[in-house]
Amino acid sequence: MNAPALWQRYRKHLFHDPETGLMLDVSRMNFPDDFLARMEPAMQRAYAEMENLERGAIANLDENRMVGHYWLRDPSLAPSEEIAAEIVETVARVKEFAAGIHGGTITAPGGTRFRRLLVIGIGGSALGPQFVADALGTAADRLEPHFFDNTDPDGMDRVLARLGNGLAETLTVVISKSGGTKETRSGMLEAQDAYRRAGLDFHRHAMAVTGAGSELDRTATEAGWLARFPMWDWVGGRTSETSAVGLLPAALQGIDIDGILAGARQCDALTRRRTTATNPAALLALMWHHATGGRGTRDMVILPYKDRLLLFSRYLQQLVMESLGKERDRTGTVVNQGIAVYGNKGSTDQHAYVQQLREGINNFFVTFVEVLRDRDGKSLEVEPGVTSGDYLSGFFQGTRAALHENGRESLTITIPEVSPATIGVLIALFERAVGLYAALTDINAYHQPGVEAGKKAAGVVLKLQAEVIAHLQGGGEPATADEIAAAIGRDVEVEAVFHILLHAAANPDHGVRIFAAEPLFQSQFGTAG
Repeated sequence: MNAPALWQRYRKHLFHDPETGLMLDVSRMNFPDDFLARMEPAMQRAYAEMENLERGAIANLDENRMVGHYWLRDPSLAPSEEIAAEIVETVARVKEFAAGIHGGTITAPGGTRFRRLLVIGIGGSALGPQFVADALGTAADRLEPHFFDNTDPDGMDRVLARLGNGLAETLTVVISKSGGTKETRSGMLEAQDAYRRAGLDFHRHAMAVTGAGSELDRTATEAGWLARFPMWDWVGGRTSETSAVGLLPAALQGIDIDGILAGARQCDALTRRRTTATNPAALLALMWHHATGGRGTRDMVILPYKDRLLLFSRYLQQLVMESLGKERDRTGTVVNQGIAVYGNKGSTDQHAYVQQLREGINNFFVTFVEVLRDRDGKSLEVEPGVTSGDYLSGFFQGTRAALHENGRESLTITIPEVSPATIGVLIALFERAVGLYAALTDINAYHQPGVEAGKKAAGVVLKLQAEVIAHLQGGGEPATADEIAAAIGRDVEVEAVFHILLHAAANPDHGVRIFAAEPLFQSQFGTAG
């Protein structure tokens, strides 16, 4: 398409909202002229479904739950006065608690003021808070944020090393809806042990975000933790950033949570519009449908041209892939739906994988995120009349043009700056786009049977590990994995037994020793004594 024709297409399809500054350009997606009209009946059904969802319809049928993250930004929409009151009260309590921490009226034992924050969570309980912390953090943060977001012992040791002698002034927030999530519980116990070894009382440094009556809620209550905040069953982890899950860490860090909520609320209003051309989330969902054939046949590459948005692709991986990656549609038909998401940042990508995007396999579409403001104040001229921000913008436009020239599809989201409000806009925009795309493809975006299956499988492995370790500790001569599996009646699981033995022998925790042989699977294992 020549330049004048492309400019006309740009003008025809550009979305711009003057109030938020949000822009969405879909002109470089190669949808045919009649595509939007053909999809309009399906879009109207999707709008109706989203309206029903916001009125309190049961969306997560597996757990008989509503899905109400939209109410978090506008409690007046909640289906009951009780829910609305809980939302308002929780935001007020978050602000009050953060003010107490910042003002020094809530302190660690001995009057030590809190200056650091350790957030313990997994998945949505960590990805959203991490994204917001990195996007909006400054040198003036009231608390310096750190995260336990995995069960990797070495990873936790690295975080604790960074905290160093500052553990005495570290506030820990444990986030888990059920309170029984193994990854989060492991992180909590590791943190508790670290405080103990430092001669500190963990309970006087800890607070919880969890479901009422959960295991974690009981633990926090009985031990007298500093505070507890609710995690409602109608808020899924991947859509929890505007609940206490995300607002509490952000407020403690010193981020303007009212700005995040306001931006999300403004975007929610935009994305309720039933006129598709003026609904940015609808346009996003339709572009996903066009690019992937409604079947996830292409990957979504996220390329934000801003360092502060580096973690955006990681945040979207969970939101998009956990919501849309489903084996069956709502009729039970096998569809293997989903859209894979990956990304880094520009212009780093000029020196990484843009080469493949332009000339390699065409199995993707790009979502550029452009930020207009470079920094507060003027920039240095790195060449006459050119700033480093000018270079960044040039690289963005050049990459976008180079991809288009080679028939690679892209869309561009533009925001005026990175601020609490625009981060709220981005969160709400993609949350709604996910819901609309799911409606278009007849899948349930609000359950996650695959995640639960993985958790159950991990439990099976740990049960098997207990049997293997008990057998070795019972004495006897060293034996191969085959022999040990046969001895405990687990012949069909010998590969899992072998991996358990390798891991146990590599660590001192269970007193297992390997007598190495080649090939490796003929090695024998026994106790270290």
